[in-house]
Amino acid sequence: MRLFRIPAALLTLGFCLQTALAEPTSIETATGVVEINPQPETIAVFDIAALDTLNALGVSADGVPNRTYVDYLKKPTKNAEIVGSLFEPDFEAINALQPDLIIAGGRSSRQVSALSELAPTIDMTIWGDGLLDQAKARLEAYGKIFGKEEKATELAQELDRLTKAVREKTTEAGNALIVLTNGPKLSVYGKDSRFGWLHSELGIDPVIDDVKASTHGEAVSFEFIRDANPDWLIVIDRAAAIGEDTALAAETLDNKLIAETNAWKSGQVIYLDAAKVYIAAGGYQSLTGTLDDLAQAFSKPN
Repeated sequence: MRLFRIPAALLTLGFCLQTALAEPTSIETATGVVEINPQPETIAVFDIAALDTLNALGVSADGVPNRTYVDYLKKPTKNAEIVGSLFEPDFEAINALQPDLIIAGGRSSRQVSALSELAPTIDMTIWGDGLLDQAKARLEAYGKIFGKEEKATELAQELDRLTKAVREKTTEAGNALIVLTNGPKLSVYGKDSRFGWLHSELGIDPVIDDVKASTHGEAVSFEFIRDANPDWLIVIDRAAAIGEDTALAAETLDNKLIAETNAWKSGQVIYLDAAKVYIAAGGYQSLTGTLDDLAQAFSKPN
């Protein structure tokens, strides 16, 4: 029996025809359900949470922003083309890349309309309350787009397991205050803020219910934190997240007023990985890392 080899060119042509004839798939985005052609060959990604989750699924981006901020994305993106920043796309570079799909979100969401003129573009922003559900919705969407449904289901189940593990530890742990430092400046965040999911979805009681909802939090003084007197301080260092050379959170909070709080006296101050929470919020690896950190912190004896 004679064996015939199929020329590589014909195999490539067959794959391209199969991709071209594939039925569009419906996915959920930040702006509603959209139809997307599955299995895009070339993609540009302008959202760190999206890069994070795609990397967890084993999907590589061909075009990325000039900075990824979180260390674990540096190696997977080192060979990708730079197509701008989180805020400002480089339209010439994108045009040269000729992507089949552009994924925007968060800080790049305002550019969706302009990017859509170059290639199909989806807004995959994840923000605020309901963050875990949004993260799982994005996982499901990416799984459908890239043929990674089974892997996406596995990751979602692991996310549920970790969330449950944290909730079991926070039920009777006491109240907490989420504090963001930016050098010497302080802001606090409540249930309705961008970090509100830490309260609403993880069962961490807020020490104050009426913190002003704002993208940048409510600016406060050291006296405010002392008077609130939380059992726990959950700290996010913005300067560390974006690589600014200024006072770090541990230095800023090390003063007599903060030392009067129950949190400081009990050693119940949690310094979250700022880049994960502030830049890559909602990305799969960001979330699992943050959940692990919180589970460990709330497991320590008082």
